[in-house]
Amino acid sequence: MTDTAAPPTISEQPADEFLWLEDIHGDDAMAWVRERNARTDAALVNPAYSALEASVLQVLDSADRIPMVSKRGSWYYNFWRDEANPRGLWRRTTWDSYLSSSPSWDVLLDVDALCASSGEDWFWAGASFLRPAPGEDYRHAMVALSPDGGDAVAYREFDLATLGFVAGGFELPTAKTRLSWLDADTLYVGTDTGAGSMTASSYPAATRVLRRGESLADLAEKEPLFSVPLDHISGGVTHSSTPGFERDVAYDALDFFNSRTFLRVDGDWVHIDVPDDMSVSLHHEWLLLRPRTDWTVAGTSHAAGTLLAIGLDAFMAGSREVRTIFAPTAAQSLQSWSWTRDFLLLNLLADVSSKILVLDPAADWAASELDACPPLHSVDAYAVDDEDADPENPNAGNDYWLVATGFLTPSTVYRGTLAGPGGTGGASAAPVAGEVAALVREAPSFFNAENYSVEQHFAVSADGTRVPYFQVGPKDLVLDGGNPTLLSGYGGFEVSRTPAYSGAVGRSWLERGGVFVVANIRGGGEYGPSWHTAALQENRHRAYEDFAAVARDLSARKVASPSRLGCAGGSNGGLLVGNMLTHYPELFGAVSCGVPLLDMRRYTKLSAGASWIAEYGDPDAPEQWEFIKTFSPYHLLRADVEYPATFIWTATSDDRVGPVQARKMAARMESMRIPVWFHEALEGGHAGAGNNVQAARLHSASHEFLWRALNGQL
Repeated sequence: MTDTAAPPTISEQPADEFLWLEDIHGDDAMAWVRERNARTDAALVNPAYSALEASVLQVLDSADRIPMVSKRGSWYYNFWRDEANPRGLWRRTTWDSYLSSSPSWDVLLDVDALCASSGEDWFWAGASFLRPAPGEDYRHAMVALSPDGGDAVAYREFDLATLGFVAGGFELPTAKTRLSWLDADTLYVGTDTGAGSMTASSYPAATRVLRRGESLADLAEKEPLFSVPLDHISGGVTHSSTPGFERDVAYDALDFFNSRTFLRVDGDWVHIDVPDDMSVSLHHEWLLLRPRTDWTVAGTSHAAGTLLAIGLDAFMAGSREVRTIFAPTAAQSLQSWSWTRDFLLLNLLADVSSKILVLDPAADWAASELDACPPLHSVDAYAVDDEDADPENPNAGNDYWLVATGFLTPSTVYRGTLAGPGGTGGASAAPVAGEVAALVREAPSFFNAENYSVEQHFAVSADGTRVPYFQVGPKDLVLDGGNPTLLSGYGGFEVSRTPAYSGAVGRSWLERGGVFVVANIRGGGEYGPSWHTAALQENRHRAYEDFAAVARDLSARKVASPSRLGCAGGSNGGLLVGNMLTHYPELFGAVSCGVPLLDMRRYTKLSAGASWIAEYGDPDAPEQWEFIKTFSPYHLLRADVEYPATFIWTATSDDRVGPVQARKMAARMESMRIPVWFHEALEGGHAGAGNNVQAARLHSASHEFLWRALNGQL
């Protein structure tokens, strides 16, 4: 169809003959899954495919990958998976050792060994540390482990001094738990304690105080410290233990983009009185605010995406004299920020290339640019440890990491220190790098980048909006429309798609002669919140029109032609490519659709779907179903259309989107005699993979399917 044509229509209450596939672990549903997995394996696996998968796994398992670390006290912590440790190792080392070519790691937890000794399957899901008092070492951590790679996790207390789980310590069963340390003997916990404890979105509604020695049953009997209505997404409480700025902060997430923040003052929760769509951030004495829509306060209007600062005490006392410390432009947006002890790092995008500013609040928010961002690259700066109290380095709290990557540039990690011209933090007329950021780690290259080039182009969407996209391909690319081209996109939740190195993409696509394209469509965050809100709910079609415009531009420029152009997306990106399948089948030769939303009639009733109503709309509201039904691929399939080759993949243990929408879409396509491949990983959560072997399998299967389809080999 064309961008302006009317979408297919469907009935108000469409029949659903495949509801039985929503029984995630039911015998009939799982038999259906296993039969299709076997069918896909039989079609997919051959010696060439096995060699490709092995090559991708070699990248994922490489011992030369950068072991990214986070600093806690004097230790640098890392989680690592490789061939010998598929479930992974939680480990730590010292800074001097980390700088060496072969660091010496202390293994804290071997997840494979834990599985073997306990007879249970576990996947690493992170650790929450209790920050110690000044001068003391880190001792307490809550380790999160998932039984299937999903979002629901079990927590167990871990002793960083004895390097083992604490016998009789804090322990919480598997649930979508949120917790925060108050002190060594107390946690703030939001978890499933029975009826009424979890929201309709499947997240905690109430936070209670759990003291050492108490059980989950004891917790359930307590009055909540803080709670939210069950139709909100979630609520929770965190404790900040920063010396001099200790405080409890509660949040009430009304929906995905609206929330309220509260401070606990003399035992009462006091609302930080700003619009619900405001991003709120606290650091020491400062309150930072970023509106998602234009905000007028104290007689001044602030554009969406502006960053504002004011003293927290002054704001709570009634002042609204906020200071603009970043103002967006049509081309430049704020993506994230990070505090060192004395400085504020702003990570920006300017036409989807990185730019970094350093601000000094002690010098009236004077700003300077960190000269570290080559064009068409992604560079992020963030604090190493803003509360570092190294007595031998009084400016240690101003250390920052700099992580740079590009489509052809392997990731590189630097470390630097921010200081004023006199060499001390907080005393500058304009903040500068106290020392040149030093190279710490550089990842290897897994394909010959010299053969390829990166270009940025702009397509024009149906309403005239210019939509950027990155194109990675051979330097000697022949523009004859015959290049197998993979177009990737997301377009939702204000998520930005930025340049990133992938040895797996290099090996499975570029080295085979393909062109790789990333589209920066509306719904994402590349140009700030207005780029996102332009494609919300009734305007969702704009994201799909943008993606279709990029597809057409690739054909018009003769990079590809429809039969040689494939598209791929996961999660919300799965919904994106599902709409390419149903609305724009003539533009593509193949579609790879992963862990997708596809049934927009029932998505709010499946897994965590209710939490995304702010993004897509509520299908139970008749006036909203009117527009939602126009982008519900499950309901838009037609028998009289020739569809591109399609591969749908998901995971049984995905407790975020869930596997059932993918199942039902594949089943309906089969019933309509529309060719489709289907694969469902039995573990791995929303990522579809709980280890590198599974990740290599899913990546290789998707790329192999697309390659064969675009080369007439299916």
